[in-house]
Amino acid sequence: MTAKEYLSQAYRIDRMVKAKLEQVRSLRELSMNAAATLSSTPPSGTRKVHRMEDIIAKMLDLESEINADIDALVDLKREIMATIKGVENEDYRTLLELRYLCFKSWNEIAADMRYNINSIFKIHRRALDKCKLAVKVVE
Repeated sequence: MTAKEYLSQAYRIDRMVKAKLEQVRSLRELSMNAAATLSSTPPSGTRKVHRMEDIIAKMLDLESEINADIDALVDLKREIMATIKGVENEDYRTLLELRYLCFKSWNEIAADMRYNINSIFKIHRRALDKCKLAVKVVE
C-alpha cells in the first residue's frame, strides 16, 4: 500500500458513513410517510404494520453499522495522525492534515496555506515521499 492509499482510507470511510446517514434519512422519511398513511387508513382495511417494522429494523441496523464505521474512522484518523506527526517538515504535516484528516480540496489547502496550486502539488509529492518512511513503520 502506498502512502497516499494509506492516508486516503479515512476519506473513503467518511464518504461511506455519509452515504449510510443519507440512507437512514431516507428510511426515516419513508417511515413517516408510512405512519401518515397508516393513521389515515380506516381500521377495516389491512394495515401494513409489518412494512413499518421492516423500515424501523433497517434503520436500526444501518445506525449500528454507522456507529461501527465511525469508531473505525476515529481509530484510523488517530493512526494517520500519528503517521503524519512522524513527518518533520511543518508545511508537509499541515498539508497532509488538511488533505487527509480535514478532507479539504486542493484549492482550499492552497488558500489556507497561502501557496499557489502548483506549489501545493509539489509540496504534496514531497510530503508523501517523507511520509512513506512513517507508513512502512505503521504497516
